[in-house]
Amino acid sequence: MTEDEILAEFRSANALLEGHFILSSGKRSAAYLQCARVLMDPARASRLAEALADKLPESLRESIDCVVSPAMGGVIIGHEMGRALGKDAMFLERPDGVFYLRRGFTLDKGAKVLMVEDVVTTGLSSREAIAAVGEEGGEVVAEVALVNRGGGSDLGVPFFSLIDLDIPTYDPDGLPPELAAIPAVKPGSRA
Repeated sequence: MTEDEILAEFRSANALLEGHFILSSGKRSAAYLQCARVLMDPARASRLAEALADKLPESLRESIDCVVSPAMGGVIIGHEMGRALGKDAMFLERPDGVFYLRRGFTLDKGAKVLMVEDVVTTGLSSREAIAAVGEEGGEVVAEVALVNRGGGSDLGVPFFSLIDLDIPTYDPDGLPPELAAIPAVKPGSRA
């Protein structure tokens, strides 16, 4: 898929939003990608996952034992990546603020894991999820995301994204006047 085709998928799902958004990192942005909307169509989710899987080197694809994603944002794309790669898909939850596997999910010791996210902005959730996989006995060998907003460079593992977007983010006390004039909304899943 080309960048224009990927953005067309987001636009057709009304998933590329404009306004004043509070991101899960606490930073602010004038644009927000609502991946849940783009993934609510199973055929579209499958197309995007296949395109993302195609970005992985064959040797990496062959080394993966399973895929793991952080809830909530990564659950749907993680499941679709599992389907695209023919691997089991699990997800981490953080009901008490720390990621771990629940619902009977377990990793074999040394399992080679592909971490799957919807959007990576600062990489905070990804780093927390990667650490959780290590504590569960697995080893994250790479991470993929539908969208890289700039946080994929410091994850400590190879990172592949379907699309890289340069959408500026701001600290809450450093907003440009036009953004400060708009009421902020928090559309993400992180409290």
